[in-house]
Amino acid sequence: MSLSSQVRCRAASLADLNKAIADLITRLNDKRVIRQYGKTRRALFDELDAPNLKPLPAEPWVHAEWRRCRVGIDYHIELNRHFYSVPYRFARSEVEVRYTIRTVEIFLGRDRIAAHVRGSSNGRHTTVAVHMPPNHQRYREWTPAKIRSEAKRIGPMLRVLVDRIIEKRAHPEQGYRACVGIIGLERRFGADRLQAAAQRALEFQVLNYPGIKSILEKELDRVPRSERLEQEPIQHSNIRGSGYYH
Repeated sequence: MSLSSQVRCRAASLADLNKAIADLITRLNDKRVIRQYGKTRRALFDELDAPNLKPLPAEPWVHAEWRRCRVGIDYHIELNRHFYSVPYRFARSEVEVRYTIRTVEIFLGRDRIAAHVRGSSNGRHTTVAVHMPPNHQRYREWTPAKIRSEAKRIGPMLRVLVDRIIEKRAHPEQGYRACVGIIGLERRFGADRLQAAAQRALEFQVLNYPGIKSILEKELDRVPRSERLEQEPIQHSNIRGSGYYH
């Protein structure tokens, strides 16, 4: 009678079937002698295989992928619409990225220069403070919430302005620096003038610190709104005009 026939004869339930299979496997491995070797499968395993077995890895195997990337001037690499920092001295370097569902590791040659928890693909940044150049580290305590809170204290137009500045920057820390500098102008020019300058800046899409400072220093924030709308277009050496081409 074959093994399958024995199982069919004995099985009255799933539990009985599993027990019958286990008994047959034990009989096959532990009791049936292989004529060629004169030993059972169990004996051969204990003699040949067991001594060479190694412990299982402490961590389960995880699928990983590799990608070659170039570090941007903002010392971040982009991976699936998320940005990860490396030490700023490696800006513009070509690196290799090993990433899993949970981690991101960045290598330059054989050296791992950064490791991060995998972020979601939301266009945001994962930045380690020690990766930042010193002039950026000064602003790491200025979170978006703190910047917006300080701007709102000064006035609603400044709050709108800092939102626009942060949204327009490819890397948030660059926006933080500009916003902190603009908020600091309150000490020199006062809250009312800074609020008026923010309004003028929004009208002309001036979204940087030098532009806001220039508005205040030239007292353009004091120009009435009606006069602003009637002003001639801004003249600049880089704006050639139609006459340049004729």
